[in-house]
Amino acid sequence: MDSPSVAELGRRAQGAARALAVAPGAVKDSALQLAADVLEERAADVLGANARDVAAAGAAGAGATALDRLRLSEARLAAMSAGLRQVAALPDPVGEVVEGSVRPNGLRVERVRVPLGVVGIIYENRPNVTSDAAGLCLKAGNATMLRGSSSALASNAAIVSCLRAAATKAGLPEDSVVLVEDTGHEAAREFMRLEGVIDCLIPRGGPSLIATIRREATVPFVIDGDGNCHVYVDGAADVDRALAIVANAKMQRPGVCNAAESLLVDAAVAPRVLPRLAEVLTGVELVGDARARAAVPSMGPAGEEDFATEFLDLKLSVAVVDGLDGAIAHIATYGSGHSEAIVTTDLAAAERFCREVDAAAVLVNASTRFVDGAELGLGAEIGISTQKLHARGPMGLRELTCTKYVVHGDGQVRG
Repeated sequence: MDSPSVAELGRRAQGAARALAVAPGAVKDSALQLAADVLEERAADVLGANARDVAAAGAAGAGATALDRLRLSEARLAAMSAGLRQVAALPDPVGEVVEGSVRPNGLRVERVRVPLGVVGIIYENRPNVTSDAAGLCLKAGNATMLRGSSSALASNAAIVSCLRAAATKAGLPEDSVVLVEDTGHEAAREFMRLEGVIDCLIPRGGPSLIATIRREATVPFVIDGDGNCHVYVDGAADVDRALAIVANAKMQRPGVCNAAESLLVDAAVAPRVLPRLAEVLTGVELVGDARARAAVPSMGPAGEEDFATEFLDLKLSVAVVDGLDGAIAHIATYGSGHSEAIVTTDLAAAERFCREVDAAAVLVNASTRFVDGAELGLGAEIGISTQKLHARGPMGLRELTCTKYVVHGDGQVRG
């Protein structure tokens, strides 16, 4: 039996979205709790499907990093279940009154949160995204259309089967979550162009996927963009604090978007501070400009491409800059608008950095690794937006809603 077409899946998701939009919070929470239970009950099936995906990807020559992202384990599956339960425990954003006022003519005006409708998620190689994204979307009252990579198809299908079974058991439409099983390029293109069906498209993947979305998509989208993040060590920095922050930002988990990729050091302190920073960055390949290499001769040379690259690895570009002006100019040239940090004891410098650096998140005396939905109190996130319309920064439940105006009157007419 052939899989449903992309258009047919879209129609099903639209129908489910109408029911989800008015579903009581308790019912949505029940569906999420049940999804966690079913994932655990069917763990052997999910892990078996994943083992087949991993074996096929390995045979096709996938690298260690790709295989690690693809691979599920009992611990990772338990984390997925725990994530669903965590989302169930979060406040429901739907129906929240964002603001309200009474007009001089007596009209009561409210702006209320409502679901987006159908959220499309297109992603690569990470089956945990399947449950994470679908859980967040369901809590926010949205139907989810998922389109993963061919390498994770068996894993994704097994996980979606659990989610659909839980939705049905809770009294919600089975098509609250649908999976596009056609992983061909034409199906992906059709998915990105489901105008009037997909209300918001969220890509989760590398530069190639993002470039394709920008080029091909005709539905509204929110870019979960690159994280070319900087840490600037100011001339007034507490050096011990700077050492800890830089090491954490680069080394704690280098393969994620909020890891630091570039280190900027004020020229006034670079000869003294850079050798100490190089010592704590054990195992990190450092590449730098001429002034950075003068302070640390073992450092390799860095070109324009290095300063513009999100390495996602134990590699760091280093530049010596002329104070705060130089740091802000460097970030404006090379930053991706994700997360930027300053280490300083100068309050005026910190305030100016926060005011003038254009990014989704700026941090003062803290690691870039804190730019994460859970760490910032959102409970969970579906991605980190580097664009400026609708959502910017970590996207939690509120960012999976929009608002509508509700106006109450008692017979007013406009003159």
